[in-house]
Amino acid sequence: MTNTLKKAIADSGLPMLRLANQSGVLRQSLMRFVAGKSSLHLDGADKLAAFFGLELRPVRRGKKGR
Repeated sequence: MTNTLKKAIADSGLPMLRLANQSGVLRQSLMRFVAGKSSLHLDGADKLAAFFGLELRPVRRGKKGR
């Protein structure tokens, strides 16, 4: 989902301040996320996904050690 959100941000062409205001995610968080310096908290990822019409879904992973 990380790559999908980053692509949606890039494809939108929106300035970070406008995207922050419209999505409800802090501009600083967006800038660090896009730069690869940090990840988004789940609530921020959910807000961005909703803004871009995307859906967050859980990923099933195998148990550790198997």
